[in-house]
Amino acid sequence: MKSFSSFHPTILFLYYLLVIFISMFTMNPVILGCSLVGSILFFSMMNSPRAILKDIIYYFLVFILIAITNPIFSHNGETVLFFLNDKPVTVEAIIYGIAIGTMLIAVIFWSKSYSQVMTSDKFVYLFGRAIPKLSLVLSMALRFIPMFKEQIKKVNQVQKTLGLYSSDSITDRVLSGIRVLNSVLTWSLENAINQADSMKSRGYGLKGRTNFSLFKFDKRDMTILIAIILISVIVVLGFAFNIFEFYYYPAISILKLSRVGILEYIFIFILMILPFIIEVKENIHWKLLRSKI
Repeated sequence: MKSFSSFHPTILFLYYLLVIFISMFTMNPVILGCSLVGSILFFSMMNSPRAILKDIIYYFLVFILIAITNPIFSHNGETVLFFLNDKPVTVEAIIYGIAIGTMLIAVIFWSKSYSQVMTSDKFVYLFGRAIPKLSLVLSMALRFIPMFKEQIKKVNQVQKTLGLYSSDSITDRVLSGIRVLNSVLTWSLENAINQADSMKSRGYGLKGRTNFSLFKFDKRDMTILIAIILISVIVVLGFAFNIFEFYYYPAISILKLSRVGILEYIFIFILMILPFIIEVKENIHWKLLRSKI
């Protein structure tokens, strides 16, 4: 079940805009940690264990690469561990690299779940009237990567049944890959043109055109919207009063863990794991209903 995705598109877009904005524009380690945990937990509720493990291993390697690369190119900080080619490698640069890696992986996982939750019809529903052409292009772009990957698999399977890829030669593999890429690129261009022509023939974007939609803003949406707004106000106040202020250079600062600060971090954690909580709640409710049958 994907309960969070059943909310109104306005709620979904607002939530993702908020969590990605917070994750990208702060380097506070607690906030970044909450964002990473929340994004992975929600992503785990949306995908199979195999896909989750595969992604976690891959992005963990990316995380390690970023954490190692930053101190090689950045030599700021006052705590020198050792010298590499007469350049200092500092503790501050290593920890800053870890923070950058955490932020990047969190945003990636949020973006991956966004592509599954905010489907093209929801995006067109939100922006179809205000910016019809741009919303159509963006919705097609968001769908492009998963469709592109799926089409590559299909073309690969078809070509294997035709007897291709039977040779272990690197040259044959490269040529076969180019053939597949050429076929998929042609398919994607034709698909984009057909979709644009189809939307145009239906009067998409014309003035006065009415739109049918199954999305309705109900009490459940209002409840979650009020919760998101209240938490957002609390978080904004935290930023306004520098409660989340944290810096890495020239020395690593100390977290402000006052009572108000701890309360602010609790609200941020609740915000980040809100989709996970909703999914767990609905799954438990669904299992209870099934047990009564």
